[in-house]
Amino acid sequence: MTAKDIGTRENTATVRVRADGRVDEESLAYLREKVGTALDRPGLPPVSGDVRIVRATARRIAQPWSAGAEIRVGGDLVVVHAREATARELADRLHDRLRATTERAAHRGDTTRRTAAPPPWRGGPQK
Repeated sequence: MTAKDIGTRENTATVRVRADGRVDEESLAYLREKVGTALDRPGLPPVSGDVRIVRATARRIAQPWSAGAEIRVGGDLVVVHAREATARELADRLHDRLRATTERAAHRGDTTRRTAAPPPWRGGPQK
């Protein structure tokens, strides 16, 4: 089996999506669209990486579709794995996980999410 390169997004997100196994073009287009919408949002730092889609050939497997993504969001590495029964379910699950983890990585350094000072019992200012 050889990997099929299905394209690279050329805007702010440079993510290569590869597929192994018997994956039809309709499923690839839907997967590509879902990955693109998860990663091509305003407010994200530069994004790059790879997404690999695999369809198992054995019929007895309950969840033959699997995906693995290694995405760089700014300076952070985001790793996402998903496994589902159909290509559409896989794309939806991958979209949800990519969106959530990239959101966390993008806002990890925000000072608004931290407290301004430690509480008094941890050596913070006394009132």
